[in-house]
Amino acid sequence: MGALAAAAIARMDEALPWYRGMPAENRSWVNLVAQAGVAAFVEWFRAPDAPQAISADVFGTAPRELTRSVTLQQTVELVRVVIAVVEEQIESIAPGDEAVMREAVLRYSREIAFAAAQVYAQAAEARGAWDARLESLVVDALLRGEADDSLRSRASALGWGTHDSVVVVVGQTPDAEPEAVVDEIRRTARASHLDVLTGVQGDRLVAILGGAGDSVRATRHLVAQFGAGPVVIGPAVPDLLAAGLSATAAVAGLLAAPAWPDAPRPVLATDLLPERAIAGDPLARQQLVRDIYRPLVSSGTALVETASAFLEQASSLEAAARLLFVHPNTVRYRLRRVAEITGYTPTEPRDAFALRLALALGRLERSTDEPEPNL
Repeated sequence: MGALAAAAIARMDEALPWYRGMPAENRSWVNLVAQAGVAAFVEWFRAPDAPQAISADVFGTAPRELTRSVTLQQTVELVRVVIAVVEEQIESIAPGDEAVMREAVLRYSREIAFAAAQVYAQAAEARGAWDARLESLVVDALLRGEADDSLRSRASALGWGTHDSVVVVVGQTPDAEPEAVVDEIRRTARASHLDVLTGVQGDRLVAILGGAGDSVRATRHLVAQFGAGPVVIGPAVPDLLAAGLSATAAVAGLLAAPAWPDAPRPVLATDLLPERAIAGDPLARQQLVRDIYRPLVSSGTALVETASAFLEQASSLEAAARLLFVHPNTVRYRLRRVAEITGYTPTEPRDAFALRLALALGRLERSTDEPEPNL
């Protein structure tokens, strides 16, 4: 056994570059596995029909962490080298019984291959269960806004890379096992070259996407994995630690989405600002006032007057012009300026809805020291 083990170790050092490049501690563990394999073969050959736990005899000598340092493919190469060394020594080991010995080596190599597969399968299941729990904790912390630097390292352990654009997508959980739902989200994201952290929180499915340049286009690949109903995309944020902001907007959008039955799927949380504001989302109200009302007020009273008159007169240019005592072309020009300043076009029904709501909210929140437009 000693001679066979020494020959096997020498052959591994000669034939396996990954073995030569390993740290000394890991290489010593691999040597123990090889020696245990030879010793287990001798014991098995003495009584091949006796029940023996080959995986415990051979792989039980090494720590579980070795499965992270040595891949299954490398383990197969290791077994192949050891078996080849034993086959080369058959004539000196069992003179006159070479055929019996060769058959025994073939049978044992099959058993050792199955044992290696079992060890790696168990290690993969254990890692998968741990990764699932860790991923759930990371997603939950992000949704609660409790992100810190330790969360970044946990996400990195789950395979999360470095991204300058992160979005959170939320929707209903489909009628399937949570594990199957999460696995399908991961497979779809990998096929689309996206990093994803996902979790099932009751009837809500959350996916945090990294590397999505066009968030709507990227989410379309995942929409089929969500349950029926709206799928809402939060605004892009610069990194993972800021994903709580995107999640807050996405969840608020999901709660308000029923107010817009014809909303696209997926829909941006920013496109649901009016519905979110009506539903009581303070961030949506602040954003409408900040992005629409205040820029219009800062540009002078004419634009606010024109936008208000146009909306109040059922989007009629002529009626607004008569109310303001100006030419219809002046109204057209001012409405174009409103669209340039706010990004919302008064002649579009959805944008008009947002503008009307922003004007109302702005008037409610206007402080006494702000210039009051003549409406």
